Amino acid sequence: MANAPNINMESLLELAISEGVSDLHITVGSPPVMRMGGGLNSIECPALDAEDTDRLASSITDDHHLAILADKGSTDFGFGYKDKARFRVNVFKQKGSTSIVLRQIPSELFSMEQIGLSHFITELLYKPRGLILVTGPTGSGKTTTLASMINYINEQRDAHIITVEDPIEYYHPHKKSLVNQREVHTDTTSFAEALRGALRQDPDIILVGEMRDLETMEAAISAAETGHLVFATLHTTGAARTVDRIVDAFPTNAQEQIRTQLASGIVAVISQALLPRIDKPGRVAAFEIMIATDGIRAKIRDNKSFQIHSDLQTGAKEGMITMADSLLTLYNEGKIAKEDVIALVDKSENIEDRL
Repeated sequence: MANAPNINMESLLELAISEGVSDLHITVGSPPVMRMGGGLNSIECPALDAEDTDRLASSITDDHHLAILADKGSTDFGFGYKDKARFRVNVFKQKGSTSIVLRQIPSELFSMEQIGLSHFITELLYKPRGLILVTGPTGSGKTTTLASMINYINEQRDAHIITVEDPIEYYHPHKKSLVNQREVHTDTTSFAEALRGALRQDPDIILVGEMRDLETMEAAISAAETGHLVFATLHTTGAARTVDRIVDAFPTNAQEQIRTQLASGIVAVISQALLPRIDKPGRVAAFEIMIATDGIRAKIRDNKSFQIHSDLQTGAKEGMITMADSLLTLYNEGKIAKEDVIALVDKSENIEDRL
């Protein structure tokens, strides 16, 4: 890589795969940058110019997504590199030039144990209906957690699984289950449209990549009510905030009905964060887990979601845990740093005293 014009996407992808990076950043005025173990590292080469980033983007972006980029300023798609790896790609405009972020999707699916989820969560995957939400900020591993759950069902249950994703990240071959994966903008126009269609496709399990809007939320909650096990993600942190986020998305005159529907349909909220390890290279997930008991359902129905946290603190025998307790466990096991624990926990938890 003597100079920027000689940099090509193939050499960058080979490097990303061999180094096990999570993300590759390509932008004007900087050499390509790799995220490894949570930190950013520049590749030793000259800074890229606009011509370089345009060339690198067009080498992996088809005409359809180039047209979306020109029209809307950004586009998302999944990209397979040979048989070595798969990437989730976002190409976007900034300061009039092209930038690219490629997230490497692990080639093998993790087991529930490898991710750090308990047998309580595994038991929920046999439920005949209900809503299981996986929440957390961007980059917290929600997609990987969902993929592990779907893979477990695929291996253990005789079921028809329909996923709606944007883009498809993990490919699931048919195992004991039948799996149909639909990509938004390629196989369907929207999450909400695909959800409506899914109900006519004899599904047992429905995965919604993201509940982005009111229509999608409504369709997912209705599907969970009418005899399907529905998995979905939200960019929220914590179980109580997740409930509030869904309810608040609806008009005031519809919120009471949604609370009732959510109370009857919710199975679990798994809120997660991904932290750099200090004991070895890599990252580890911390989880806040809410499993819907009769008490929690009543709190959701009665607009008392602020009281859910106390149920999590006392619900260990049902498989519940607060984010603070999960982080403390990882800290006491020597896996994560003290400052990462403090940064992620609400002040009300008095975490510094507990540490």
